[in-house]
Amino acid sequence: MLHDSLINELLSQIWFHFALVALFGFLTGLEFREYILLRGRERPEIPAVSLGTARTFTFIAILGFVLHRLDPDLRLYLVGMGGLILFLGLFYHHKLKSGQTGLLQLLMMLIVYAYGPTIALLPPWFLVLLFVAVVFTLSARPFAHRVIERLEPQEIPTLAKFLLLSGVILPLLPDQPISRFISATPFRIWLAVVVISAISYAGYILRKYLLHRQGYLVTGLLGGLYSSTATTVVLARKSHALGQRDLSLDAGIMAASGMMYLRLLMLVLIMNPGLLPHTLWPLLLFGLGSVAVALLVDRKGAREAQPATDLGRSNPLELGVALLFAVLFVVMMVITQQVIDHFGRNGLDLLSFGVGFTDIDPFVLSILSGHYATVSSSQLAGAIVIAAGSNDLLKALYALSLGGRKQCGMVSGFLFLLGVLTMVSGLAISRLGL
Repeated sequence: MLHDSLINELLSQIWFHFALVALFGFLTGLEFREYILLRGRERPEIPAVSLGTARTFTFIAILGFVLHRLDPDLRLYLVGMGGLILFLGLFYHHKLKSGQTGLLQLLMMLIVYAYGPTIALLPPWFLVLLFVAVVFTLSARPFAHRVIERLEPQEIPTLAKFLLLSGVILPLLPDQPISRFISATPFRIWLAVVVISAISYAGYILRKYLLHRQGYLVTGLLGGLYSSTATTVVLARKSHALGQRDLSLDAGIMAASGMMYLRLLMLVLIMNPGLLPHTLWPLLLFGLGSVAVALLVDRKGAREAQPATDLGRSNPLELGVALLFAVLFVVMMVITQQVIDHFGRNGLDLLSFGVGFTDIDPFVLSILSGHYATVSSSQLAGAIVIAAGSNDLLKALYALSLGGRKQCGMVSGFLFLLGVLTMVSGLAISRLGL
């Protein structure tokens, strides 16, 4: 308690606020100076026109802090801002004459001028967050250029449409069951689509724009977030095209299956945490175990450069893809409900084994989102684990048939063993309630 009170007292001291504003103003100036120097090295033919140094940024931050403290009603602060804008306008006019149109330095100085009111009106952590955002934005210039070069024109509109449907439409959907055949509500159905699409989109963005040249192991790790089956198919075909066994490709296929387990664990955690006691140990054990084996195999693999691998998958946020998934989700929920009502636990186990040879996500989400009163939580959890295991069998068949016994025999055997162990674990959970 004494320690917390001392920290709270320190955070409320005016001298501490002043020191923080001055420090962040100075550091922002240093970061902007590094940005100008880097840009000058990249484009030496265009001389940079800049205004002031790190000390200039420091004084601007101090000026904003003092004017706000002298008049909390912001009159003096706004007068100072008007003068600063006028001065920056004259500087920008001079900059335009030299053929440069960038507004970054002007905006940076206005942000630094706002450090004072920020520390006074908001918690100190927000000033830290603002400073970090400024530094990150400045240092992300090379990364931003790489993304812009690879960004496809339809990516941003697709993201915007999906955010509209998830952030605006989703809260307006009714949270009442559609019918007695469909136990989930429209809200839960679309929430499931949003969750699975968001997880897949994270892997899609990382694989396509950030880590697209990081080798087969990274391809497997990120592809497993998107679709472990599709990743296995692509890497198995590449292994067959090489005509010889490549341990790095094997590692990528193993990593994809490992990420499938961790992806399912994320879905359980988000959609139905009540099933975690039964699904945590098998999904975590087989997920981390597969990734660990993949890392060991990759270490023994070839050290030569590995070309970029195109997984050939569309953006998971595309409305057509999302709507198709929603339809499959509803259909699978109806099938699951009917199987449970007519065949009970044995029917559910057989269904979970069968859907493993298709896309298991609609089935898993139907289990997580539905209300099945006649089966226990351990039986539902066991069905999820069994589906994951049978999906490994499907990938073992894909690896063997598409990659060939010589090239993918070892990884196919690994996937087969992994699938069998997973299904045994699922049956144990379903029958014994582990």
